[in-house]
Amino acid sequence: MTTGTIIAVIGAGLAAILAGIGSILGVQMCGKAAAGVTSEQPELFGKLLVLQILPGTQGLYGFLVAVLVMIQLGLLGGNAVELSTGAGWAFFGACMPIAINGLISAYFQAKVATSAIMMTAKQPESSGKGITMSVLVETYAILSLIVSILLIFGLPVA
Repeated sequence: MTTGTIIAVIGAGLAAILAGIGSILGVQMCGKAAAGVTSEQPELFGKLLVLQILPGTQGLYGFLVAVLVMIQLGLLGGNAVELSTGAGWAFFGACMPIAINGLISAYFQAKVATSAIMMTAKQPESSGKGITMSVLVETYAILSLIVSILLIFGLPVA
């Protein structure tokens, strides 16, 4: 593998790793809160599960970007493309929007979702409001995902 291809693969790995770390932290934070509420009000499990899952999506977005880079570079089919160093850095940069914003947005979405879990514990009929509040933070992860995808497919691979 050329240096450029290695740099691109490191970018793909960071997209999956950093967004995944954000999701791990986020789902864990919400899970702790949801477990406490569910121990007292087991009938709220379904509503709380939705709130716990939300910060996990950023990890999926990072994984998707990593797979798209591997597909673009032919790494999954055995026809790997040899990239120049400059092209490798371009792919690396294309992975950074979701890598960085996936990490940060999952953490802060978890903070909102944890508050929504507490709100749902007191007012179960308000879970939809809490989901809406949490999804607003997700918007920025989705925008970053779109930017990363557009950059990946906009870069020349030859």
